[in-house]
Amino acid sequence: MRGRAVVMTLYLLFLLLPIYWLVNMSLKTNTEITSGLTLWPETITFDNYVKIFTDASWYSGYINSLTYVAINTVLSISLALPAAYAFSRYRFLGDKHLFFWLLSNRMAPPAVFALPFFNLYSAVGLFDTPWAVALAHCLFNVPLAVWILEGFMSGVPREIDETAAIDGYSFPRFFIKIFMPLIASGIGVAAFFCFMFSWVELLLARTLTSVDAKPIAATMTRTVSAAGMDWGLLAAAGVLTIVPGALVIWFVRNYIAKGFALGRV
Repeated sequence: MRGRAVVMTLYLLFLLLPIYWLVNMSLKTNTEITSGLTLWPETITFDNYVKIFTDASWYSGYINSLTYVAINTVLSISLALPAAYAFSRYRFLGDKHLFFWLLSNRMAPPAVFALPFFNLYSAVGLFDTPWAVALAHCLFNVPLAVWILEGFMSGVPREIDETAAIDGYSFPRFFIKIFMPLIASGIGVAAFFCFMFSWVELLLARTLTSVDAKPIAATMTRTVSAAGMDWGLLAAAGVLTIVPGALVIWFVRNYIAKGFALGRV
């Protein structure tokens, strides 16, 4: 038991070390960061965080990112629910081929679709808007959500659908009142993965935006100036970038645990 505790402790330290170092750098000045190795700040400064919260070019990046991520998550789950139900409950010509085609979109690298999306959204006036990134990410998140939700729905007995129909439930009422609570864990897991992919994806988010809807990930890649790289500011931005993902994990942690135990994850 003592050996297991030592191994687990070392593993946790290994996982937490990059996060600690990021926080450590965010509380230092650039002079201290570049002057040598220190395990903790000699003089703690919050100037990096102050700049992010007061400079519109920085805090607007977080707002833009949260906007298109929220839109994408809602759209992906809303589209995936009926699609997953159809794959789970019905058999039709080409259903397995269509299911595989959906997954093949998830396997494709985002670079393949960057130029077509850029050309299309520029033509219809969606370029440099949160909707452009949100809709582009649906190409990858909807198949993933369908795949996850179909596994959960297949675990729900068909007799529940038939019993609800006999009791006089309309399909929308049955789906919202009875079926969705039964697969709440799957919805939570699917929403988590949609959120995380859309939050960390950079190529499409950077290609489809320029100024008005530029996300924080793109802002972080454009911090080189004549004075060099602003390491402290980048570290502070990185710490704040981790916060939304950590909050999402906290709120859906129970669903994620059930999802890994029961669903197709």
